[in-house]
Amino acid sequence: MTSRQYYLTETRREFLKYTGTGIGALGLASALNNNLYAASNNESVSFLNPHFVPKAKNVIYIHLVGGPSHLELFDHKPELIKRDGQKCPDHMFKGKQLAFIRDHPTLLGTRFKYNKYGQGGLALSEHLPLMGKMADHLAIVKTVRTEQFNHAPAQLFLHTGFERFGRPGLGSWVSYGLGTENRDLPSYVVLITGSVAGAGNSLWGSGFLPTLHQGVEFRSQGDPVLFLSNPKGISDQNRRDIISGINFLNETALADVGDPEIATRISQYELAYRMQASVPELMSINSETSSTLESYGAKPGNKSFANNCLLARRLVERGVRFVQLFDQGWDHHSGLFGSIPKKARQLDRPVAALISDLRERGLLDETLIVIGAEFGRTPMLQGLSNNRAANNVGRDHHKEAYSMIFAGGGIRGGTSYGETDELGYQAIDNPVHVHDINATILHQLGLNHERLTFKYQGRKFRLTDVHGDVINGILT
Repeated sequence: MTSRQYYLTETRREFLKYTGTGIGALGLASALNNNLYAASNNESVSFLNPHFVPKAKNVIYIHLVGGPSHLELFDHKPELIKRDGQKCPDHMFKGKQLAFIRDHPTLLGTRFKYNKYGQGGLALSEHLPLMGKMADHLAIVKTVRTEQFNHAPAQLFLHTGFERFGRPGLGSWVSYGLGTENRDLPSYVVLITGSVAGAGNSLWGSGFLPTLHQGVEFRSQGDPVLFLSNPKGISDQNRRDIISGINFLNETALADVGDPEIATRISQYELAYRMQASVPELMSINSETSSTLESYGAKPGNKSFANNCLLARRLVERGVRFVQLFDQGWDHHSGLFGSIPKKARQLDRPVAALISDLRERGLLDETLIVIGAEFGRTPMLQGLSNNRAANNVGRDHHKEAYSMIFAGGGIRGGTSYGETDELGYQAIDNPVHVHDINATILHQLGLNHERLTFKYQGRKFRLTDVHGDVINGILT
């Protein structure tokens, strides 16, 4: 007699559990079958069933943690350079809430040159020459505005649409709406360079969505996923037997209570078992050609942003729906002019290689690349004006206007969208809200941000909550 037969009784309820017609079987099928609904209370979206024909299938989202200065990289302001050292206009300071600037500050012009690239003459910093060669694939949105001026709340607001903990991140919403095309890998993968962002793993958490949709952190050194390897003395067959036993108990509990989180647990155990074979091969870049490694600046065994960009290509190539890269080190309250060139070099080469590599493999048209941060930097100097000749000058947090970059996935390349004023302080043409950014990303994946909802605590929630417009001006 099998263990299953041993536990069976002749009640109708037990009969339904194991004949495949009970709620346990339905819940398990829902968790393991990507063609069924994402959750029992999802009224509008099913896996692999977008609202309209998508322009993109996958997303690679690069978050530059700390908030790089748009004025040093993407938004050229000759007038700000001309007025360097002058007191900033009153409207830029009086009555404003800034993170660190207290006294009336002076204006700070960049010390870097800008060059024009591509057929449209897209202006980029002299420190981004390789990205400049990809200018005809880039769209720079220069007028992004957020509502938060401190790191953790602004990071949460960018990714979850809300400044406090508890909401699902963008990648989780995408996973919930579309699922994955590879049953051996998660639909949402996270790669980190440096320390974790201030808001922590809530940035890729699933919030009130089923935990099936949370991001899974992959590591480029050691075990690719924590606890993925078998413990010492445990064979693959031992692991298979343990998982089978645990899932039998979980199926029984699911049949009793119908909790979708139990269905998630079952599917995650099975996914973890399959990942033991698929993930180590994926995370090893030794099979890449020397020319590919050179183009990214990647090296096997390194924990670098370059390696993570190459891994992002390998992930979307295998059908992972949403890949999120976090790159620490862009918080320049001081040392601005010494640090930006170094960080720009670390960004420039891998991003240019990623775009080129995806294009050569026929994947750029179906992969949306997004490069952004929680906010930008002030046109004003942070610190004492008599320190401006030294390399320790910096800029404060700035929420009124900053730049984000798009490429691939139905984006109109060679595009500069929106204009900030002559000092780079606020939008004067085509302002863009963070909710508009998220609405646009979902739109390119075939998802209507107003219909992608989840009912929780008596009301329907969405990523963009109560507003947001698609940025049609950057779309093909």
